[in-house]
Amino acid sequence: MALSDSVTTCLSQPVHYAICKLGFEKKDTYDINNILSGNGEVCWQAVTEHVCYLESDQSVDYIKSIRSLGPVCESVNVHFKSLTKEQFIIQYASWLHWTNCTEVYLLKSNDCPFLLRDLLASKQLAVIFGQAVMNVLRIFIGSPYGLNLRNVLWHGFASPQEIPAKYCAMLLFLTAGLGQLLQIYLLQNKCILLHRPYVIFVSLEELDVFPDLNNETLSIAEELVKLSSFVLKTMLPYWIAALTAFKQSRYADSVILLLPQLEVGLRLLFTTTNKCPNRLLTAESSAFYTTFDEMLAKHLDNDEVNQLPVVLEEPAMEFLWDFLNHQEGPRVRDRLSHGEINLEAFPREVANQIVAFAITLLCRFSDENMFSLKEHTVIKPLMNCASCYQSRFHPISRLKKQVLECMKSIHLWSGLPTVSEEQVQTIKGLEENAEASTLILMISEITSQLVQYMPQNCCSSDDPINSVLTERLLTELCDTRVCTLYSPRPVLEIVVILRKISTQCHQVSEQVIAGAEVRYTQWVNKTLRSRQRHNYLRMLNSIKFLSPVLRLILILITVEVVSVHAVCKKNPFDYQQYLKFLKLILQYTENLVTYTSPEKNKWDETMELTNKALIKIRKISDRKLMLMHLAA
Repeated sequence: MALSDSVTTCLSQPVHYAICKLGFEKKDTYDINNILSGNGEVCWQAVTEHVCYLESDQSVDYIKSIRSLGPVCESVNVHFKSLTKEQFIIQYASWLHWTNCTEVYLLKSNDCPFLLRDLLASKQLAVIFGQAVMNVLRIFIGSPYGLNLRNVLWHGFASPQEIPAKYCAMLLFLTAGLGQLLQIYLLQNKCILLHRPYVIFVSLEELDVFPDLNNETLSIAEELVKLSSFVLKTMLPYWIAALTAFKQSRYADSVILLLPQLEVGLRLLFTTTNKCPNRLLTAESSAFYTTFDEMLAKHLDNDEVNQLPVVLEEPAMEFLWDFLNHQEGPRVRDRLSHGEINLEAFPREVANQIVAFAITLLCRFSDENMFSLKEHTVIKPLMNCASCYQSRFHPISRLKKQVLECMKSIHLWSGLPTVSEEQVQTIKGLEENAEASTLILMISEITSQLVQYMPQNCCSSDDPINSVLTERLLTELCDTRVCTLYSPRPVLEIVVILRKISTQCHQVSEQVIAGAEVRYTQWVNKTLRSRQRHNYLRMLNSIKFLSPVLRLILILITVEVVSVHAVCKKNPFDYQQYLKFLKLILQYTENLVTYTSPEKNKWDETMELTNKALIKIRKISDRKLMLMHLAA
């Protein structure tokens, strides 16, 4: 029998007792009219008087408080069940509006705590709602010593039958009550509650990994759920509800239901592969739960290697890091759990990826006798996409994207309008500048040295600048797979600097494009003064060497990032020297941004800057101190 069949609960004995038993021990009944006033307002005094405190230090006694609040929750639940949907909306809807992605905390402070427990313990919210009210919230959702409903549910520990309905009713009731207190506070202090703008997922095409799921795929997924060892049988209703929500176009609901179940399934794998079955259960109040953060880490808390990445394999780990953890990724789980997303407008594209990925895990961790389902024509494409996934939001992946975008911008230079040689000759006092030709020759020499580290089909030694410093070569280099999982700190430090260099190069390119177009229009319209005409022609002369030098830097960045793990071979001294070299290149590109800006327009100075930078690059290249040399 699979472990997923034998597990009956993920709640440890004390947590199970607190949630499922403790609030039912007191058999008192409370009249709802003592808790709720005639006009529908929560009588907070009647709720907070059930909070019990320890005699020793007057902190909350969670056990006694849960026991005492149990009958109050039951009274609220009975009341809610007696209302029709219309009656509920009339009585409570207006009190729930404040939750529209509101950061109440911002009324009192700009520095909002990230963790719910810190938010509930904050003095600022106690000023608005009162300390007694905050203690009630901590009993239900904010402390591992209390019911801790938010964490127990969001981390996937509680099965559907383990959360008493009366606690769901009580949370709704408390939310409405907070809305009432907030309204009083706003009126008294003449404040307006400003809602934080929703996070909007941008560049949805970057999140497009799996093909669009149709009803046939979802029907097969429903069969897989019932048979896969990835699913705890007690959690089956959540999976079915998640797939049903997706079918009904309730995409946020689908993902909210599914993310905790992915966590449960992965925790099952984590505890099995690392031989620590006790960690499948909720931790006690004195210890941490086993959550995504720990399961996706390289090492366990005892410094042994985490075996889950070995079992999941790199593509699946990359997907999880991309969608859940990387700062520049969608961070779907964080943003949903912190109320940062408009649930009504949650994009199908994002939900499609999470559901499709979940289906691939159902397939991978299922019995061999499910071969027919795994090999189904609608499932195989999902499995193929999952097996070849590469990170899109790791800093290395973002760097590659930046470099390609910058190269596309520089490519536009060739189409910039320019004045003819005859027109140039009419400008007196402009001497032919030989420095540009000297710089181009130096770029050609450095590029020739790089050819041996490039894909050979891309390069020609006869014309290195036009055959090596190309978008085609850059694209091929960026397609080279670089390991991103658990990148060592030196690798990430290097990538940070390379990204800054790339950003500056792109800024230079955009400024050159904008400046050249404006100046050409002014030239044609004869609105340039003599000094401005000279300056414009210096710009055109500088473009001749700036284009190849920027392309050279982009190629260098990319060759270095392809070899970036070789940095770990450098001794501390060589590593610092290499960092110093990269920072010199960064300084050069930052100065270029300044000199090519509309405010400065210092084109002669760009020549001097470029000459110094190329000498340094050639020196490092001659001494073979770059990562490409180490990796060769």
